[in-house]
This record gives sequence, structure tokens and C-alpha cells, in this order.
Amino acid sequence: MTRSLHTLLEALIDYAGLFPPAGLSMGKAVENYARYARGEHAFALGRFICPVSRLEEFSRSASPLMPGTYATSGYPEMAHAPAWRLSAIIDGALDECMVKVDAFNEHHEKEEHGRARIETIELKADDADAIDEALGMLPNDITPYFEIASERDPRGCIAALAGESAGAKIRCGGVKPEAISSIEAVAGFIAACALANVPFKATAGLHHPVRGEQALTYDARPPRAVMHGFVNVFLASAFLFERTIDESTARALLAENDPKAFEFTDSHARWRERKIHSDVLSKARSHLALGYGSCSFEEPLADMQALGWME
Repeated sequence: MTRSLHTLLEALIDYAGLFPPAGLSMGKAVENYARYARGEHAFALGRFICPVSRLEEFSRSASPLMPGTYATSGYPEMAHAPAWRLSAIIDGALDECMVKVDAFNEHHEKEEHGRARIETIELKADDADAIDEALGMLPNDITPYFEIASERDPRGCIAALAGESAGAKIRCGGVKPEAISSIEAVAGFIAACALANVPFKATAGLHHPVRGEQALTYDARPPRAVMHGFVNVFLASAFLFERTIDESTARALLAENDPKAFEFTDSHARWRERKIHSDVLSKARSHLALGYGSCSFEEPLADMQALGWME
């Protein structure tokens, strides 16, 4: 695998197997995550995404699989692996949810319970005032990502996050065509984050590397629509981070549907005539475009293998 592609993919995919369209049981989702964490593509795996309301269920199902207990569950080589990293979805009152988050982290500091830590939380924000209020309630050791409605002007909310230990979040798709954010909305969101130096993560609708028509669910006769490509989104973010394209060009990159327009070498990634050095791409991934949530970890990688980008 080339250096630039590895850089693009490193810790890119937060695993959201509990959520549609996969909608897996907790048991199956944590089994998958454990398998991915010790698989050949573990470098691309990010956090496990779990609603706060299901943290106790997660603990019951995952404890036998997490680092610290592998020695008694058939994988002694994983006993001292890094703790599992989680992102918790706030699905209740923020103060009550944070009590549960703190209790979870305290519980899973202990080796015998399986080592895991909630590092980030994700919550929706209606406006800048709501962001300010939430930031005042949160501890310094948890990074929040505020989901901003994609079709609204995001600049006020993003401005409220500037200079904070927090990030923004954009929803790029869903299980219905109308849930897919427009190219204009995605480009505007990324451009605003880049201008304000606010990191972001994305979620939903990014199962495939390059923009194109795809099935939106795993049903026998699924609805179909044109979905965003995660390569489009994250390369557009890197170019905007470098200040080498404007928002208009970012829209053109997001609209690109030809895989041959992209290239990954050790020294650079390319979209048509534009190149970005692997070192700059690494900085963009670390400081701006942090990753995305997907209910499938395997599908994005299988698509890249089918394109001949991954061996």
C-alpha cells in the first residue's frame, strides 16, 4: 500500500455497526470490532460508536473480548493491546449521559473488566448558544463533536467551536435519498471548518470511496441514490486545509465520479492535475478531517481493493 493511501485511511473509519443500515445486535457488533482490531486492516479502524443508553449492554457483551481479558478468551497475544476507544452518542439529557460516561470510563480502567475508554461524545446542536451551553457542562478530558444540520448555514455554529477543544460533525447520507446532503452543503461545511481551524468528523452515507449511485440499504430491493465518496470528501478537506483550492473547486472534487481521476503514490495523492504531498495529507487528517462513522468497516475497504488501490 502506498504511503499516501495509508495516510488517508489511518484510523479513518469509526465502526457504527449498531446503526442503520446494518443495525447489528450488540453481540455481533462487538465481535466484529474485536476481529477488525486484530485484523490486517486494523490501522484503518477508529472508535466503536455506541449510544450512551446502551453502554451497559456494551460492557456485558464486549468485556470478554476487550484487551485485558483476551488471555482467558482465546487471544492471549491481545491481553496487553491498547484499550478500545469509543465515541458515545448522547441520546438523553446531557448531564445524565455524562454521569454514565464517567461511570463507564471508571469501570473499564480496571483490567478485569476489559480496558476501554470513551474519548469523544457526539451530540446535535441547534445553534451557537446550544454549543456554548453544552461546552460549559463538559469535562476537559472528553472531546465533543457537535452535529450541525447540513442544509443550514453552518458558519455560526462552527465559529462557536473555534479555539475550543471540540469539533463539528456533518451527516452526509442515510437510508433514504432525501437524507443525502448536497454537494454544496458538504463543501460549505468543510470550507467553514478549514477557515476556522475546527476539526470535524462525518457520518452516514460514506460506504464507498468514490461518488456514484449505490444501494442505500442491504434489503433485497433497496432504494438507490448517488452517494458521496469518502475519498472525495477527505481529499477535498486536505486541499482546503492546504488552502490550494477554493470552495467552488471543492464542489467539483466532491462531484468527481471517475476513480481514474484519483491516484495514490508514496509521495502524494492526486485528483486530476492537483497533487497533495503525503505529509500535508497527514496534517489535514490530524487537524481537520478526523474520520467518519460507518456501519460497515469491510465495505469501504473491499471497494478500494476492487479498484486496485489496496493489495
